[in-house]
Amino acid sequence: MLAFVSSFAAERVEMLPYADFNQWVVRYIKQSSILGGKTVVLYAVAPTDTIRKNGPFVYGQKGNVWSTSNAYAKVFGVETGSGTVRPEYRDKDNMYCCRLDTKHETIKVFGTMHILAAGSLYTGRLIEPVKSRDDPYQNIDFGVKFTKSPAYLMFDYKAKISPERTVLDAKGSGDPKVIAGHDEAQAYVILQRRWEDANGNIFAERVATGYERFDKDQTEWVSDHRVKLYYGNFTANPLYQKYSKSVGLEKDGRRAMNSKGKIVPVQEVGWAKPGTTPTHLLVNFSSGCYEAYVGHDGNTLWVDNVRLVYEE
Repeated sequence: MLAFVSSFAAERVEMLPYADFNQWVVRYIKQSSILGGKTVVLYAVAPTDTIRKNGPFVYGQKGNVWSTSNAYAKVFGVETGSGTVRPEYRDKDNMYCCRLDTKHETIKVFGTMHILAAGSLYTGRLIEPVKSRDDPYQNIDFGVKFTKSPAYLMFDYKAKISPERTVLDAKGSGDPKVIAGHDEAQAYVILQRRWEDANGNIFAERVATGYERFDKDQTEWVSDHRVKLYYGNFTANPLYQKYSKSVGLEKDGRRAMNSKGKIVPVQEVGWAKPGTTPTHLLVNFSSGCYEAYVGHDGNTLWVDNVRLVYEE
């Protein structure tokens, strides 16, 4: 699954597929006339291509592991696209990077809707078209198959984070609400050992966890930044104590597709013992840290060269 292997001292570094972000699919989605009929441009991290027609994009092909918060939607026959992730030129050596934006969108159809969406990049598959905004995770098959034990997630990044202590709650119909809070960009890496029962329910043990928040501007690129993976039960760790809601076990959070072709919750039942071999890797970068439709309009995270580091 992994590519571009290099070694240094007692470490081995592996780049995730397409994680230099120099290849993108450009999709031109024509909105329905009720929305104005404009063309929306969506980007997907995948082998370079251009698609000039409406329709679902099939993620997970040609060894690709990435999906994003960009989505083609068809709700009650109304077609549109939402884009919060795009390529951006970095420099002549690194070429392009991945830019994640938190955006507030106003949609006028059957009334006025306000949607706040954070830009997200994650390992897994988005199953298009999106047919409802009620549950933003119901179309996501989180994670990819993986059986190794890295020590760190490594990447390059910069960030623009508002210091304001308010966030916008914009979940659709009705006026958006301004509430107290501070939105921050985040990165996490999770290893799970998953299994499925006869009824198609998916369970998991948490093998390892890495997490970091970015709470202020970082205007210059930070290269080779590392997020450490903690194996087994790390509830006594200060990281867990500070961000338990973000790194704790989930009974009904992230979803995955079962063997019957249905997206179901991944129910984490406990912390795996050290030495447990994982079955799945989840990597996620986001321009926000709140629940869906809550955050700070204008926050941005740039990411490049996503790698895994192994201690030899």
